[in-house]
Amino acid sequence: NPGEFFRLVAGATHCRDVVACVDGGLQAIRCPPGLAFDLDKQTCEWKNAVKNCNVKARPKLALPLLHTKEPLCDEGYLACGDGQCVKKELFCDENPDCIDGSDENLCGPRTDPNRADDCDPEICRLPDCFCSPTSTKIPGSLDPSDTPQMIMITFDDAVNSNNFDIYQRLFNGLRKNPNSCDIRGTFFVSHKYTNYSMVEELHRVGHEIATHSVTHTNDESYWTDGSKDLWSQEMAEGRAILENFGRLPRGDVLGARAPLLRLGGNNMFSALEEQEFLYDSSMVAPLQNPPLWPYTTYFAIPHACHGNFQKCPTRSYGVWEMVMNEFDPRELPGDDLEQVSGCVMLDSCTEIRSPDSLYNVLTHNFIRHYEQNRAPMGLFMHAAWFNKSPEMLDALEFWIDEILSTYNNVYFVTMNDVLKFMQQPFPIRDAVKFQGWRERCTALDSPSQCEVSNNCDLTSNAAGGLKQRMQTCAACPNNYPWLGDPAGLGLFTEDLLSK
Repeated sequence: NPGEFFRLVAGATHCRDVVACVDGGLQAIRCPPGLAFDLDKQTCEWKNAVKNCNVKARPKLALPLLHTKEPLCDEGYLACGDGQCVKKELFCDENPDCIDGSDENLCGPRTDPNRADDCDPEICRLPDCFCSPTSTKIPGSLDPSDTPQMIMITFDDAVNSNNFDIYQRLFNGLRKNPNSCDIRGTFFVSHKYTNYSMVEELHRVGHEIATHSVTHTNDESYWTDGSKDLWSQEMAEGRAILENFGRLPRGDVLGARAPLLRLGGNNMFSALEEQEFLYDSSMVAPLQNPPLWPYTTYFAIPHACHGNFQKCPTRSYGVWEMVMNEFDPRELPGDDLEQVSGCVMLDSCTEIRSPDSLYNVLTHNFIRHYEQNRAPMGLFMHAAWFNKSPEMLDALEFWIDEILSTYNNVYFVTMNDVLKFMQQPFPIRDAVKFQGWRERCTALDSPSQCEVSNNCDLTSNAAGGLKQRMQTCAACPNNYPWLGDPAGLGLFTEDLLSK
């Protein structure tokens, strides 16, 4: 295929070397030692992760004939690459219906023949729907100067003794929003290695708990190619485990984030909709000014499907997207014409090498949000970063304290709190008394209900005899909860890992 890299010689010994046809001839690339070139991803990957060393090139894909001078098919039908006519609704449903398979080869957010319509603000109205053509408009048509600046601190992965002290230090009960409530964050919790007594405590003191799946499998294709049933099981059962063993009230786990931020396309969003999740927060929006506000996925996504071979949804769904705006990694504003690659997870920003650079990058990006359209600013992180570089935690705390002491219109809130504002927009003067932001205002509002934290020594039939300890204020289950057995009963449904 034009512009793609391919191998001149196949085999494990030549897996680092590829070429591409360019105007000046052949352009050669050799991956660094320890890496190999993945033809599917068109990038260098760890050698043991590349499965196509014995293949010279990606197969050339047949494309459907969607735009022709004269119609090739009757109304309601579209033409395959070989001229065969197939019903329009069968295109891009992940089941090849054309003989040449072309009905599944042009299925991006802008090319799916059955894609969601572009935003129509006359149809899409709050509180259930929000969109704007560029997703930069403020809900309720508020003026930026009259809009509270919301900051969302989120952490991904297991909650346990490796990171709980960090969370307690950051959210120490002394850092207050302008409404005198504690600052709070959102935790996307994966199951394995999680201490559910700690999850219960985080929820008690006012934080939001969301699911990050049961297995958190590190195989990207598991998520990208996962079926609707697999996504339903991973996210709904992740929620059930949080409710059962974190003893969270039913209906409090409203959000989900895909592991590795690997989107599962329409299967993923269809599953989230069917399982009645309020929002997803996995889609990354490329760096832009002004940044984007969250939106509902009833209409087409308002930004590029960003990332290496990401699989964004193309259809219409009743799920909010708490879009992850990329950070500008520069410490100071630069030339608007300068090409800058953003980063979404703070701990993945390679430009942040010192506490001073973290402080400067945070300040630069805060100003980008605050002085433009006040879109919610996300600080997306993994706590392991602070274990490795504790000086970065010092810098983050210093920056938060400075923001809280300088501005009376900036609130550190959960993702659900942002949606409460968006569904019922209010001017900044009403933020202090807004009841939606005063639930579990401080740790004193909800006394602990955990009398004893049980240290459960368990095995899992569903995970092939996996042995694992799990702490919970609930009673210990018979088995370690896992995919297919979220209650830990020792009985599990059909394993979907192979689907």
